Formats: sequence, structure tokens, C-alpha cells
Amino acid sequence: MKIVSAANKEEMSRKAAQIILDLIHVKPSAILGLATGSTPEGTYRFLADDRRKNGTDYQKVRTVNLDEYAGLKPEDPNSYHAYMESHFFRYVNIPSNQHFLPNGTADSLDEGCKAYDRLIERLGGVDLQLLGIGRNGHIGFNEPGTPFDAGTHVVKLTESTRQANARFFGSIQEVPEKAITMGIGTILRSKAILLLASGPSKAEAIAKLLSATAPDTDFPASALLRHPNVTVIADTDAMSLANTKAGSL
Repeated sequence: MKIVSAANKEEMSRKAAQIILDLIHVKPSAILGLATGSTPEGTYRFLADDRRKNGTDYQKVRTVNLDEYAGLKPEDPNSYHAYMESHFFRYVNIPSNQHFLPNGTADSLDEGCKAYDRLIERLGGVDLQLLGIGRNGHIGFNEPGTPFDAGTHVVKLTESTRQANARFFGSIQEVPEKAITMGIGTILRSKAILLLASGPSKAEAIAKLLSATAPDTDFPASALLRHPNVTVIADTDAMSLANTKAGSL
């Protein structure tokens, strides 16, 4: 696991964006695994700025997202479809039929999950998966106790996760109780993983991840110890409790 320090969220976002751009320049047909929430917003902003200034071409890029709320239509402003359109897709030239998210309104959510894993396999697998980390160590919506070999699946969101996401909705009552998420097994099949963390609220989780000596299902992010190519970019606040030496990038 490679640890990269950043002074603040802005620098974390810039460094993450550069890793993604470096991949696209080397492999224009890269499969990007994307995340949502407040953590990657700055990364998407840097990528949009680069597209405007430098014209980086995304015509051959394909994307798959980590998760989506169950029951929300793509056009719902709180869906992750809408988030991706607002923060990234509208600013780059990825054809609309080349970005994919779980189908939160499928007739059978379980069948939709299986189809999503088959899609990722058909695409050739994720080249670079972007991740955040929850306070309890969740990655995607994989909460503590999730088996490390799990594929894409439906999850019942914990109260803490719903509370954390309530700021994006009018109230916690509006936050869906279920979501579809790539499973930890799906995430671990990515060729490379880039985990971002910013702010003091993530300090305990980062400290626990970086001090972990073995994978433990009680702390989902520890599954990343099983992967040979993980980069963690964390800012000063997120690293404040970690006893480790970070590199530079």
C-alpha cells in the first residue's frame, strides 16, 4: 500500500486527478471505477478543468460507478446518476452509452446486481477504482461484516451512513434505506485502487487502516491489504492520528 500525503483537500484532489489523467494518457480506453460523495468532488473538478484547458480526450474511456440508491430513478436529483452528471460527465466527452451505474429501479435488484458484475467482467475489469472511506471503514456501501468475496449486492444502509448522507437530502427521512453497491470482491478485482481521505472526521478510519496488519471483516477497508496495487492519498487532517511515513507524489 502506497501512502501519499497532501496538505489539504485541494492538494489531495489534484494529486488524485493527476493519477487518473496519467492512466488515460497511457491507456485512452481505460475503465474507470468512480465514486460519489463529497470526497471526490475536487478530483472531478480538476479533471473538468484539465478537459477545458488541455482537451484531454475521453472518447474511449468507460466508467462504472461503485453504487446507487435503491428506488431512485436516474433523473432524481439525489441519485448518483444525477451526481455524476452534475460533477463529471457533463464536463468531459465520454459518450453517454459508455458510463454505467447500478440500476436502482430494476424489477429485480438481485438480478441487476449479477448483471452489473457481468458487465464489469465483459468490459475487461476496472483499471483504476476510486474509493472514499467511511468513519466505520466502509468502502462503497459495504458495511462492517460484509464478506470480502461479496459481489455487487443490495444493502440495508446503517443509520450512521444514512445520517452522514442526509445532508444531500432534505431530511434523513428522504434518504433511501437500501442501496446497490459493488461488493468488496468486485472492488478487489480492480487492477489498481485509489483511496482518498480528507478532514479530521476520517482520521480514526485512516489510522486504523494504516495500522491494520490483517484483513478483518469488522473493518471493511482492511480488505485492501489483500490487493497488490493500492494508493492512499490523505490530507494532513485525515493523517493526524496515523503513525506512518507518507510518501510524496
